[in-house]
Amino acid sequence: MLSWAILFVCGAYFIMKTRRDLHNPTKVLNIVATFLLVISLINIVPYKLKTWLISRDIKSTDNIPADRVDSRKTDTLPDIYYIILDQYGSTGTLKQVYDFDNSEFINYLSNKGFYVASESRSNYATTGQSLAASLNMEYINYLSDKVGKESKARTPLYWMLQDYKVWHFLKPKGYTFIHLGSFWHPTSRNKYADININLPLSLGFSLLLYRTTMFLPIDRTFGITPLGSTHLRQQQRIPYKLDKLVEISDMKGPVFVFAHFLLPHRPFIFDRNGNFQSEKEAQRRSDAVNYVDQLIATNNMIKALIDTLLSKSERPPIIILQADEGPLPQRYWDDMRHFNWKQATEAELREKMGILNAYYLPNVDKSTLYPSISPVNSFRLIFNLYFNTDLELLPDESYVFTDRIHLYDLFNVTDKVQGH
Repeated sequence: MLSWAILFVCGAYFIMKTRRDLHNPTKVLNIVATFLLVISLINIVPYKLKTWLISRDIKSTDNIPADRVDSRKTDTLPDIYYIILDQYGSTGTLKQVYDFDNSEFINYLSNKGFYVASESRSNYATTGQSLAASLNMEYINYLSDKVGKESKARTPLYWMLQDYKVWHFLKPKGYTFIHLGSFWHPTSRNKYADININLPLSLGFSLLLYRTTMFLPIDRTFGITPLGSTHLRQQQRIPYKLDKLVEISDMKGPVFVFAHFLLPHRPFIFDRNGNFQSEKEAQRRSDAVNYVDQLIATNNMIKALIDTLLSKSERPPIIILQADEGPLPQRYWDDMRHFNWKQATEAELREKMGILNAYYLPNVDKSTLYPSISPVNSFRLIFNLYFNTDLELLPDESYVFTDRIHLYDLFNVTDKVQGH
Protein backbone atom coordinates (compact mmCIF):
# COMPACT_ATOMS: atom_id res chain seq x y z
CA MET A 1 0.00 0.00 0.00
CA LEU A 2 2.88 2.40 0.83
CA SER A 3 4.53 1.73 -2.55
CA TRP A 4 1.28 2.61 -4.37
CA ALA A 5 1.01 5.84 -2.38
CA ILE A 6 4.60 6.79 -3.34
CA LEU A 7 3.89 5.97 -6.99
CA PHE A 8 0.75 8.12 -6.91
CA VAL A 9 2.60 11.10 -5.40
CA CYS A 10 5.44 10.82 -7.95
CA GLY A 11 3.00 10.55 -10.83
CA ALA A 12 1.00 13.56 -9.65
CA TYR A 13 4.20 15.57 -9.29
CA PHE A 14 5.31 14.64 -12.83
CA ILE A 15 1.95 15.63 -14.30
CA MET A 16 1.99 19.01 -12.59
CA LYS A 17 5.59 19.79 -13.63
CA THR A 18 5.63 18.51 -17.18
CA ARG A 19 5.09 20.97 -20.03
CA ARG A 20 4.23 18.34 -22.59
CA ASP A 21 0.79 17.99 -24.15
CA LEU A 22 -0.79 14.95 -22.46
CA HIS A 23 -4.01 14.99 -24.48
CA ASN A 24 -3.12 12.09 -26.78
CA PRO A 25 -1.63 9.83 -24.04
CA THR A 26 -4.75 10.47 -21.98
CA LYS A 27 -7.00 9.34 -24.85
CA VAL A 28 -4.95 6.16 -25.28
CA LEU A 29 -5.10 5.37 -21.56
CA ASN A 30 -8.86 5.98 -21.52
CA ILE A 31 -9.35 3.57 -24.42
CA VAL A 32 -7.20 0.93 -22.72
CA ALA A 33 -9.05 1.38 -19.43
CA THR A 34 -12.43 1.10 -21.17
CA PHE A 35 -11.32 -2.05 -22.97
CA LEU A 36 -10.14 -3.65 -19.71
CA LEU A 37 -13.41 -2.70 -18.00
CA VAL A 38 -15.50 -4.23 -20.80
CA ILE A 39 -13.48 -7.46 -20.72
CA SER A 40 -13.99 -7.69 -16.96
CA LEU A 41 -17.73 -7.08 -17.27
CA ILE A 42 -18.05 -9.75 -19.97
CA ASN A 43 -16.64 -12.27 -17.48
CA ILE A 44 -18.31 -11.00 -14.32
CA VAL A 45 -21.87 -10.09 -15.38
CA PRO A 46 -22.97 -13.51 -16.75
CA TYR A 47 -21.49 -15.26 -13.69
CA LYS A 48 -23.19 -12.90 -11.24
CA LEU A 49 -26.48 -13.09 -13.13
CA LYS A 50 -26.40 -16.90 -13.18
CA THR A 51 -25.66 -17.21 -9.45
CA TRP A 52 -28.32 -14.61 -8.63
CA LEU A 53 -30.95 -16.45 -10.65
CA ILE A 54 -30.00 -19.74 -8.98
CA SER A 55 -30.22 -18.07 -5.57
CA ARG A 56 -33.66 -16.67 -6.30
CA ASP A 57 -34.79 -20.06 -7.58
CA ILE A 58 -33.91 -21.87 -4.35
CA LYS A 59 -37.16 -22.81 -2.67
CA SER A 60 -37.83 -24.75 0.48
CA THR A 61 -38.60 -28.42 -0.08
CA ASP A 62 -40.81 -28.67 2.99
CA ASN A 63 -43.09 -25.72 3.68
CA ILE A 64 -45.01 -25.40 6.93
CA PRO A 65 -48.78 -25.30 6.27
CA ALA A 66 -50.22 -22.20 7.94
CA ASP A 67 -53.37 -24.04 9.08
CA ARG A 68 -51.26 -26.32 11.30
CA VAL A 69 -49.96 -23.40 13.35
CA ASP A 70 -51.60 -22.64 16.66
CA SER A 71 -52.21 -18.89 16.84
CA ARG A 72 -51.21 -17.46 20.23
CA LYS A 73 -50.99 -14.07 21.85
CA THR A 74 -47.50 -12.65 21.54
CA ASP A 75 -47.26 -11.99 25.28
CA THR A 76 -47.29 -15.74 25.95
CA LEU A 77 -44.63 -16.68 23.40
CA PRO A 78 -41.09 -17.39 24.62
CA ASP A 79 -38.03 -15.53 23.38
CA ILE A 80 -35.80 -17.74 21.21
CA TYR A 81 -32.00 -17.45 21.34
CA TYR A 82 -30.09 -19.37 18.69
CA ILE A 83 -26.45 -19.06 19.76
CA ILE A 84 -23.80 -20.50 17.45
CA LEU A 85 -20.38 -21.26 18.97
CA ASP A 86 -18.22 -21.82 15.91
CA GLN A 87 -16.01 -24.96 15.89
CA TYR A 88 -16.95 -25.98 19.43
CA GLY A 89 -16.10 -29.68 19.51
CA SER A 90 -17.98 -32.51 21.19
CA THR A 91 -17.02 -33.86 24.60
CA GLY A 92 -15.45 -36.89 22.91
CA THR A 93 -13.36 -34.74 20.55
CA LEU A 94 -12.13 -32.53 23.36
CA LYS A 95 -11.06 -35.57 25.39
CA GLN A 96 -9.57 -37.68 22.61
CA VAL A 97 -7.88 -34.97 20.53
CA TYR A 98 -7.14 -32.22 23.07
CA ASP A 99 -6.95 -34.26 26.28
CA PHE A 100 -9.42 -31.85 27.86
CA ASP A 101 -12.27 -32.85 30.16
CA ASN A 102 -15.24 -30.57 29.47
CA SER A 103 -17.55 -32.23 32.00
CA GLU A 104 -17.64 -29.18 34.28
CA PHE A 105 -19.34 -27.09 31.59
CA ILE A 106 -21.61 -29.93 30.46
CA ASN A 107 -22.69 -30.51 34.07
CA TYR A 108 -23.36 -26.79 34.45
CA LEU A 109 -25.70 -26.89 31.43
CA SER A 110 -27.48 -30.01 32.69
CA ASN A 111 -27.96 -28.49 36.15
CA LYS A 112 -29.48 -25.39 34.56
CA GLY A 113 -32.05 -27.54 32.79
CA PHE A 114 -30.44 -27.93 29.36
CA TYR A 115 -30.73 -31.13 27.42
CA VAL A 116 -27.23 -31.87 26.10
CA ALA A 117 -27.30 -34.04 22.98
CA SER A 118 -24.13 -35.97 23.76
CA GLU A 119 -23.92 -37.78 20.40
CA SER A 120 -24.82 -34.84 18.17
CA ARG A 121 -22.88 -34.27 14.96
CA SER A 122 -22.86 -31.52 12.40
CA ASN A 123 -24.81 -32.11 9.22
CA TYR A 124 -22.10 -30.47 7.10
CA ALA A 125 -18.41 -29.67 7.42
CA THR A 126 -18.49 -25.89 6.90
CA THR A 127 -20.30 -23.01 8.54
CA GLY A 128 -22.15 -21.96 5.40
CA GLN A 129 -23.53 -25.40 4.66
CA SER A 130 -24.33 -26.22 8.28
CA LEU A 131 -26.20 -22.98 9.03
CA ALA A 132 -28.06 -23.11 5.71
CA ALA A 133 -29.37 -26.53 6.74
CA SER A 134 -30.28 -25.66 10.34
CA LEU A 135 -31.88 -22.29 9.53
CA ASN A 136 -33.94 -23.80 6.71
CA MET A 137 -34.62 -27.08 8.53
CA GLU A 138 -33.62 -29.19 5.54
CA TYR A 139 -30.64 -30.83 3.89
CA ILE A 140 -29.15 -28.73 1.13
CA ASN A 141 -27.87 -31.56 -1.09
CA TYR A 142 -30.29 -30.46 -3.83
CA LEU A 143 -27.91 -27.55 -4.47
CA SER A 144 -25.56 -30.06 -6.11
CA ASP A 145 -28.10 -30.43 -8.93
CA LYS A 146 -29.12 -26.78 -9.09
CA VAL A 147 -25.62 -25.31 -9.02
CA GLY A 148 -23.53 -28.24 -10.21
CA LYS A 149 -20.97 -30.30 -8.32
CA GLU A 150 -18.09 -28.50 -10.04
CA SER A 151 -19.42 -25.03 -9.24
CA LYS A 152 -17.36 -22.70 -7.07
CA ALA A 153 -20.27 -20.27 -6.59
CA ARG A 154 -21.03 -19.56 -2.94
CA THR A 155 -23.76 -16.99 -3.51
CA PRO A 156 -26.65 -19.53 -3.57
CA LEU A 157 -25.43 -20.98 -0.27
CA TYR A 158 -24.95 -17.62 1.41
CA TRP A 159 -28.36 -16.48 0.17
CA MET A 160 -29.85 -19.19 2.38
CA LEU A 161 -28.20 -17.60 5.43
CA GLN A 162 -30.19 -14.44 4.80
CA ASP A 163 -33.62 -15.41 3.49
CA TYR A 164 -34.27 -18.50 5.58
CA LYS A 165 -37.27 -20.47 6.74
CA VAL A 166 -36.99 -20.07 10.51
CA TRP A 167 -37.47 -16.31 10.60
CA HIS A 168 -40.14 -16.57 7.89
CA PHE A 169 -42.10 -18.83 10.23
CA LEU A 170 -41.64 -16.71 13.36
CA LYS A 171 -42.13 -13.22 11.90
CA PRO A 172 -45.93 -13.53 11.35
CA LYS A 173 -46.26 -14.74 14.95
CA GLY A 174 -45.12 -11.33 16.20
CA TYR A 175 -41.43 -12.07 16.75
CA THR A 176 -38.82 -9.34 16.39
CA PHE A 177 -35.89 -10.71 14.38
CA ILE A 178 -32.52 -9.68 15.86
CA HIS A 179 -29.25 -10.63 14.16
CA LEU A 180 -25.92 -10.48 15.99
CA GLY A 181 -23.25 -10.78 13.33
CA SER A 182 -19.69 -12.08 13.21
CA PHE A 183 -16.67 -10.78 11.28
CA TRP A 184 -17.33 -13.50 8.66
CA HIS A 185 -19.07 -11.56 5.90
CA PRO A 186 -22.01 -13.93 5.14
CA THR A 187 -23.24 -13.63 8.75
CA SER A 188 -21.96 -10.11 9.49
CA ARG A 189 -25.48 -8.76 9.05
CA ASN A 190 -28.89 -9.85 7.76
CA LYS A 191 -30.79 -7.44 5.55
CA TYR A 192 -34.11 -8.96 6.61
CA ALA A 193 -33.53 -8.55 10.35
CA ASP A 194 -35.45 -5.93 12.30
CA ILE A 195 -32.28 -5.16 14.25
CA ASN A 196 -28.65 -5.81 13.25
CA ILE A 197 -26.01 -5.76 15.98
CA ASN A 198 -22.31 -5.82 15.12
CA LEU A 199 -19.20 -3.69 15.14
CA PRO A 200 -18.16 -2.28 11.76
CA LEU A 201 -16.03 -4.79 9.87
CA SER A 202 -13.40 -2.11 9.22
CA LEU A 203 -12.46 1.36 10.43
CA GLY A 204 -12.79 2.93 6.98
CA PHE A 205 -10.50 5.76 5.89
CA SER A 206 -8.60 5.96 9.18
CA LEU A 207 -7.55 2.33 8.80
CA LEU A 208 -6.53 2.87 5.16
CA LEU A 209 -4.43 5.87 6.19
CA TYR A 210 -2.81 3.94 9.04
CA ARG A 211 -1.79 1.13 6.70
CA THR A 212 0.04 3.55 4.38
CA THR A 213 2.16 5.09 7.15
CA MET A 214 5.28 3.96 8.99
CA PHE A 215 3.22 3.14 12.09
CA LEU A 216 2.04 -0.27 10.80
CA PRO A 217 5.55 -1.78 10.31
CA ILE A 218 6.70 -0.17 13.59
CA ASP A 219 3.78 -1.74 15.48
CA ARG A 220 4.54 -5.14 13.96
CA THR A 221 8.24 -4.85 14.81
CA PHE A 222 7.49 -4.23 18.48
CA GLY A 223 4.71 -6.84 18.69
CA ILE A 224 1.89 -4.28 19.02
CA THR A 225 -1.44 -5.50 17.65
CA PRO A 226 -2.08 -3.32 14.56
CA LEU A 227 -5.04 -0.97 14.47
CA GLY A 228 -8.05 -2.61 12.85
CA SER A 229 -6.61 -6.14 12.94
CA THR A 230 -9.06 -9.02 12.96
CA HIS A 231 -7.47 -10.06 16.24
CA LEU A 232 -8.15 -6.74 17.96
CA ARG A 233 -11.60 -6.22 16.44
CA GLN A 234 -12.67 -9.69 17.53
CA GLN A 235 -11.55 -8.94 21.08
CA GLN A 236 -13.79 -5.86 21.00
CA ARG A 237 -16.68 -7.58 19.22
CA ILE A 238 -17.20 -10.49 21.64
CA PRO A 239 -17.95 -8.51 24.85
CA TYR A 240 -19.95 -5.99 22.82
CA LYS A 241 -22.28 -8.71 21.53
CA LEU A 242 -22.57 -10.38 24.93
CA ASP A 243 -23.62 -7.07 26.48
CA LYS A 244 -26.20 -6.56 23.73
CA LEU A 245 -27.63 -10.05 24.31
CA VAL A 246 -28.23 -9.11 27.94
CA GLU A 247 -29.96 -5.89 26.86
CA ILE A 248 -32.24 -7.80 24.48
CA SER A 249 -33.73 -9.71 27.42
CA ASP A 250 -35.34 -6.42 28.53
CA MET A 251 -37.26 -5.97 25.28
CA LYS A 252 -41.04 -6.29 25.23
CA GLY A 253 -42.65 -8.85 23.00
CA PRO A 254 -41.10 -12.10 21.75
CA VAL A 255 -37.73 -11.97 20.01
CA PHE A 256 -35.92 -14.40 17.77
CA VAL A 257 -32.18 -13.87 18.18
CA PHE A 258 -29.56 -15.35 15.89
CA ALA A 259 -26.07 -14.82 17.37
CA HIS A 260 -22.96 -16.13 15.63
CA PHE A 261 -19.84 -16.17 17.81
CA LEU A 262 -16.55 -17.17 16.20
CA LEU A 263 -15.53 -18.91 19.42
CA PRO A 264 -13.55 -21.04 20.15
CA HIS A 265 -12.75 -20.54 16.45
CA ARG A 266 -9.56 -18.70 15.49
CA PRO A 267 -8.21 -16.05 15.99
CA PHE A 268 -7.08 -17.07 19.48
CA ILE A 269 -7.71 -13.84 21.36
CA PHE A 270 -8.42 -15.03 24.93
CA ASP A 271 -6.36 -16.94 27.44
CA ARG A 272 -8.21 -19.36 29.73
CA ASN A 273 -8.93 -16.57 32.22
CA GLY A 274 -10.64 -14.48 29.56
CA ASN A 275 -7.80 -11.98 29.28
CA PHE A 276 -6.94 -10.58 25.87
CA GLN A 277 -3.74 -11.93 24.33
CA SER A 278 -1.90 -10.39 21.41
CA GLU A 279 -1.13 -12.22 18.20
CA LYS A 280 2.49 -12.51 19.27
CA GLU A 281 1.51 -14.06 22.60
CA ALA A 282 -0.76 -16.55 20.85
CA GLN A 283 2.02 -17.52 18.45
CA ARG A 284 4.25 -18.57 21.34
CA ARG A 285 1.85 -21.40 22.19
CA SER A 286 0.58 -24.38 20.23
CA ASP A 287 -2.76 -24.31 18.44
CA ALA A 288 -4.05 -27.04 20.76
CA VAL A 289 -3.23 -25.02 23.89
CA ASN A 290 -4.73 -21.86 22.38
CA TYR A 291 -7.91 -23.70 21.35
CA VAL A 292 -8.49 -25.24 24.78
CA ASP A 293 -7.76 -21.97 26.59
CA GLN A 294 -10.15 -20.05 24.35
CA LEU A 295 -12.77 -22.76 24.85
CA ILE A 296 -12.44 -22.43 28.64
CA ALA A 297 -12.82 -18.65 28.33
CA THR A 298 -15.86 -19.21 26.08
CA ASN A 299 -17.41 -21.53 28.68
CA ASN A 300 -17.11 -18.87 31.37
CA MET A 301 -18.58 -16.14 29.18
CA ILE A 302 -21.50 -18.35 28.14
CA LYS A 303 -22.20 -19.38 31.74
CA ALA A 304 -22.41 -15.73 32.76
CA LEU A 305 -24.71 -15.03 29.79
CA ILE A 306 -27.04 -17.94 30.55
CA ASP A 307 -27.26 -17.02 34.23
CA THR A 308 -28.30 -13.50 33.26
CA LEU A 309 -30.77 -14.53 30.55
CA LEU A 310 -32.53 -17.01 32.84
CA SER A 311 -32.70 -14.57 35.75
CA LYS A 312 -33.79 -11.49 33.78
CA SER A 313 -36.31 -12.90 31.30
CA GLU A 314 -39.97 -12.36 32.20
CA ARG A 315 -40.83 -15.70 30.59
CA PRO A 316 -38.38 -18.62 30.47
CA PRO A 317 -36.69 -18.37 27.05
CA ILE A 318 -35.82 -21.06 24.54
CA ILE A 319 -32.03 -21.26 24.22
CA ILE A 320 -30.20 -23.32 21.63
CA LEU A 321 -26.47 -23.48 22.27
CA GLN A 322 -24.98 -25.15 19.24
CA ALA A 323 -21.81 -25.51 17.21
CA ASP A 324 -22.02 -25.38 13.45
CA GLU A 325 -19.00 -27.67 13.07
CA GLY A 326 -16.19 -29.15 15.10
CA PRO A 327 -12.52 -28.10 15.03
CA LEU A 328 -10.39 -28.77 11.98
CA PRO A 329 -7.84 -31.61 12.21
CA GLN A 330 -4.17 -30.72 12.29
CA ARG A 331 -3.50 -32.32 8.91
CA TYR A 332 -5.90 -29.80 7.37
CA TRP A 333 -3.93 -26.87 8.79
CA ASP A 334 -0.70 -28.41 7.51
CA ASP A 335 -1.94 -28.26 3.89
CA MET A 336 -5.43 -26.79 3.66
CA ARG A 337 -5.19 -26.12 -0.07
CA HIS A 338 -4.79 -29.80 -0.93
CA PHE A 339 -6.64 -31.46 1.94
CA ASN A 340 -9.18 -33.92 0.53
CA TRP A 341 -12.04 -34.87 2.84
CA LYS A 342 -12.65 -38.06 0.88
CA GLN A 343 -9.25 -39.24 2.12
CA ALA A 344 -9.78 -38.11 5.72
CA THR A 345 -9.47 -40.76 8.40
CA GLU A 346 -12.45 -41.73 10.55
CA ALA A 347 -10.78 -40.01 13.51
CA GLU A 348 -10.43 -36.76 11.51
CA LEU A 349 -14.06 -36.95 10.41
CA ARG A 350 -15.27 -37.53 13.97
CA GLU A 351 -13.19 -34.56 15.14
CA LYS A 352 -14.71 -32.33 12.48
CA MET A 353 -18.32 -33.43 12.80
CA GLY A 354 -18.67 -33.90 16.57
CA ILE A 355 -20.27 -30.78 18.10
CA LEU A 356 -21.71 -29.22 21.21
CA ASN A 357 -25.51 -29.17 20.97
CA ALA A 358 -27.64 -28.17 23.98
CA TYR A 359 -31.28 -27.12 24.32
CA TYR A 360 -33.08 -25.17 27.05
CA LEU A 361 -36.75 -25.89 26.38
CA PRO A 362 -38.98 -24.74 29.25
CA ASN A 363 -42.51 -25.95 29.99
CA VAL A 364 -42.68 -28.74 27.41
CA ASP A 365 -42.24 -32.50 27.33
CA LYS A 366 -38.59 -33.11 26.46
CA SER A 367 -39.00 -36.84 25.86
CA THR A 368 -38.83 -36.26 22.11
CA LEU A 369 -35.21 -35.14 22.43
CA TYR A 370 -32.53 -37.77 21.85
CA PRO A 371 -28.70 -37.90 22.11
CA SER A 372 -27.93 -37.86 18.37
CA ILE A 373 -30.28 -35.04 17.32
CA SER A 374 -28.50 -32.86 14.77
CA PRO A 375 -28.91 -29.16 13.87
CA VAL A 376 -31.16 -29.80 10.86
CA ASN A 377 -33.85 -31.05 13.26
CA SER A 378 -33.52 -28.36 15.95
CA PHE A 379 -36.28 -26.04 14.79
CA ARG A 380 -38.44 -28.87 13.45
CA LEU A 381 -38.61 -30.22 16.98
CA ILE A 382 -39.02 -26.78 18.63
CA PHE A 383 -41.82 -25.74 16.29
CA ASN A 384 -43.59 -29.03 16.97
CA LEU A 385 -43.31 -28.52 20.73
CA TYR A 386 -44.23 -24.85 20.93
CA PHE A 387 -46.30 -24.07 17.82
CA ASN A 388 -48.29 -27.24 17.31
CA THR A 389 -46.76 -28.07 13.93
CA ASP A 390 -46.40 -31.65 12.78
CA LEU A 391 -43.02 -31.57 11.08
CA GLU A 392 -41.37 -34.91 10.46
CA LEU A 393 -37.88 -35.25 11.94
CA LEU A 394 -35.27 -35.99 9.29
CA PRO A 395 -32.58 -38.69 9.52
CA ASP A 396 -29.53 -37.29 11.32
CA GLU A 397 -26.84 -37.46 8.67
CA SER A 398 -23.40 -35.94 8.12
CA TYR A 399 -21.91 -34.84 4.80
CA VAL A 400 -18.51 -33.56 3.76
CA PHE A 401 -17.19 -32.30 0.43
CA THR A 402 -14.15 -33.12 -1.69
CA ASP A 403 -12.17 -29.95 -0.99
CA ARG A 404 -12.66 -26.34 0.10
CA ILE A 405 -13.34 -25.23 -3.49
CA HIS A 406 -16.06 -27.74 -4.46
CA LEU A 407 -18.64 -27.31 -1.71
CA TYR A 408 -21.40 -29.03 -3.69
CA ASP A 409 -19.55 -32.27 -4.35
CA LEU A 410 -21.01 -33.92 -1.24
CA PHE A 411 -20.73 -37.42 0.12
CA ASN A 412 -22.24 -39.11 3.16
CA VAL A 413 -19.96 -39.96 6.12
CA THR A 414 -22.68 -40.76 8.67
CA ASP A 415 -21.56 -44.37 9.13
CA LYS A 416 -17.96 -43.26 9.72
CA VAL A 417 -18.77 -40.77 12.48
CA GLN A 418 -21.52 -42.59 14.38
CA GLY A 419 -21.12 -44.80 17.39
CA HIS A 420 -17.81 -43.46 18.71
